[in-house]
Amino acid sequence: MSEELTLEEQGKPPKEDTEFEKDKRETKAKKEKNIEAVINIYTSFNNTIVHVTDMSGKTITKVTGGVITKHDRLKANPTIAMFIAKRVAENIKDLGVRSLYVRIRAKTRNPAPGPGAHAIMKSLSREGFKILNILDTTRSPRGGPKKQGGRRGRRV
Repeated sequence: MSEELTLEEQGKPPKEDTEFEKDKRETKAKKEKNIEAVINIYTSFNNTIVHVTDMSGKTITKVTGGVITKHDRLKANPTIAMFIAKRVAENIKDLGVRSLYVRIRAKTRNPAPGPGAHAIMKSLSREGFKILNILDTTRSPRGGPKKQGGRRGRRV
């Protein structure tokens, strides 16, 4: 019965990794890192703005409809929103971002966001990002200043 002794029991020092193996392990760990980011989407019926921040609130990238197209009438178009999402994806993939928290905001008092919000979310999920949470942050007035028109309302 022969029992094999470990390196320590034999009195030999443990085998050390070469520099190449250490670098290989570190780069593998960096590739597997899953960084999370917050993507703020503001969509009105005139424009689409996408602002990506890290979890502490520092800006990573910001892309608007005006960056993509020069036509004012197309800035809120779902097709332009797809191009916005593509440019955002290119910018944040380099940093290792894989998971997103999405905040959608429409214009104040609007019941629904503009036409680009859904297109952006769909494009980002197709690009391979994992959407962890979707939150509607549309502002709604509570009271506020008196509406225009006076006591009897607006008369035409």
